[in-house]
Amino acid sequence: MRTIGVEEEFLLVSEDGSPRAVAAAVLQHASSVDGDDDPAQPGGSLEKEFAQEQVETSTHPCTDLDDLLEEVRGGRWRADSSAQHAGARIAALATSPRPADPTVVVNRRAQDIAAQFARTARDQLTSGCHVHVEVADAEEGVRVVDHLRRWNPVLLALSANSPYWQGDDSGYASFRSQIWGRWPTAGPTAPFGDAATYRRSVEDLVASGTILDDGMVYFDARLSARYPTVEVRVADVCLDPQDAVLLAALVRALAETAVSGRPEPAPQPRTEVVRVATWRAARSGLDDDLLSPLTGRPAPARAVLDELLRHVEPALVEGGDLERVRDGVASLLGRGNGAQQQRRWRHEGADDAELVRRAVRATLA
Repeated sequence: MRTIGVEEEFLLVSEDGSPRAVAAAVLQHASSVDGDDDPAQPGGSLEKEFAQEQVETSTHPCTDLDDLLEEVRGGRWRADSSAQHAGARIAALATSPRPADPTVVVNRRAQDIAAQFARTARDQLTSGCHVHVEVADAEEGVRVVDHLRRWNPVLLALSANSPYWQGDDSGYASFRSQIWGRWPTAGPTAPFGDAATYRRSVEDLVASGTILDDGMVYFDARLSARYPTVEVRVADVCLDPQDAVLLAALVRALAETAVSGRPEPAPQPRTEVVRVATWRAARSGLDDDLLSPLTGRPAPARAVLDELLRHVEPALVEGGDLERVRDGVASLLGRGNGAQQQRRWRHEGADDAELVRRAVRATLA
């Protein structure tokens, strides 16, 4: 069974809900507690992000979903414990509900990116959830990347958790994806077809002089440069840890479907259509119609989720995850994704500080 792993980015927040630039102190405490990580072994560490108001956790590769959930929760608790030693907490919010002016980490590469990309870089206080799924080699990885194209917008809608931006309701379920999409390499890609074309595309992007290196290739799904995995980067960080595991289970099922020999349900959609589907998923999340990945036409979000579940059902059955994933989708639809929960808290009277406090509690559920 393919291993899967999850990387999660979190805001560091103060009691009043404001982001706090204390990542260096948080990481120092985590290092003193956990010791140095083995760089050859993926996962398990607390790492810096682009802004000093954030940290990132990562799990070890897992095959069992219960083990993955334990790792996700454990990473969140360890990160929050170190944050508390720096006078902060962690919150699984993909954007800050309060106005913020991010502070770029003291790092040569990050400072170079900030200088090169100006306001685009300065606005990047956004938190995502990245799922790594094991692949045999680059050729298999490209098959997975190409197969994911039509389904990535559905994963974004499931995870949408960033309705607020600079103190206002953005009108989007995932405004993080709108901010993140300003990077020149972010978003959907055309089908690559094979590993040679993928590698050549990355080389051409670096050779353009626009990005600093291949670490700035921010495709919605890409081949990992460090591990034999495909890294799916389209999702917001999930408020509920169980939703992060659901997302990972769906990614694994899509990967299994991609390499199973079962044919694509329809010809590959054009990139323009995938881009529109991604925008609609960001705009409304699960509150309104999405674009069907099979027809490219509007359909209720629940119907599109049903299409996804039917598409990956054989892979879920083979892996023994069908009931777990069905229950996870039903639970998510019942309580809402992060964007729906945040707006519900607002309607119940929560101000910025109370909204962030509730988010901290949900993060550590």
